[in-house]
Amino acid sequence: CFKAAKEHDIPEDLDKTLENKVMETASGLYYVNTSVVEMTCLGGADREGIVSQSVSSRSDLIPGVYEGGLKIWECTFDLIDYFSEAEIQFTNKTVLDLGCGAGLLGIVALRGKAEKVHFQDYNSTVIDEITVPNAVANCINKGNRTGSGGDGKNSKPPLKRPKKAERLPDVLTKCRFFSGEWSEVSQLLFTSNKPFSKYDIILTSETIYNPDYYSALHDTLAQLLDKSGRVYLASKAHYFGVGGGIPLFEKFVVERNVFRTSIVKTIDKGLQRCIMEMAFKDS
Repeated sequence: CFKAAKEHDIPEDLDKTLENKVMETASGLYYVNTSVVEMTCLGGADREGIVSQSVSSRSDLIPGVYEGGLKIWECTFDLIDYFSEAEIQFTNKTVLDLGCGAGLLGIVALRGKAEKVHFQDYNSTVIDEITVPNAVANCINKGNRTGSGGDGKNSKPPLKRPKKAERLPDVLTKCRFFSGEWSEVSQLLFTSNKPFSKYDIILTSETIYNPDYYSALHDTLAQLLDKSGRVYLASKAHYFGVGGGIPLFEKFVVERNVFRTSIVKTIDKGLQRCIMEMAFKDS
């Protein structure tokens, strides 16, 4: 099932983007309260119908329909913590937040003075209702600095009314937003009349839960990463009930013989989680 790729423009009226949104904070970042978004979507704002299908099937993952982008998964905060601990530099880099969901990884890169940040999620509803509003809120409220805490708890009370936007902040002009299946988005990037250069850094969190997607993910990384670039991938060691996880994906990558991998951090609280770094073997 191939979901066609689409680029999403940032609305000129930024206040409308944040209309009826309830904002919360974690790790010093603003993000939309997804429960409120889900209620709005059930009221007719979801052209894909992913929220109603997710509710009726009682599942956060419906292969080929909805891939979990309305939730912020815990490995996202693991990766944000790692950026700080390892002093990952985003200055003047081109960055892709792949399978972005809320887009928090890309927003951290944006705050780290990346030159360009692109966001991709499978679902257009996620991009329109979650990712773009989060990027807008963090750019308008950029005085709030990114912290190092990654426990997902609110660092300050929810911000129900983000301050008004007088104009499109310069930092937002560095962003592009895409929905669709990975290979379709890659094709769109290469065939678009907008200039495109491969990414210095690709960030991705909790995208290796389903082994059926490994080939598409691997090929997308190989196509879009600059020859001297790095991939930072956060994942649970095992996804029970779905079958994926770090050891299985590592084995897949080794067999393909394109990338070298290293586990740069392991988190042993609860289900074991890992941060993997990938680079081309010949880099």
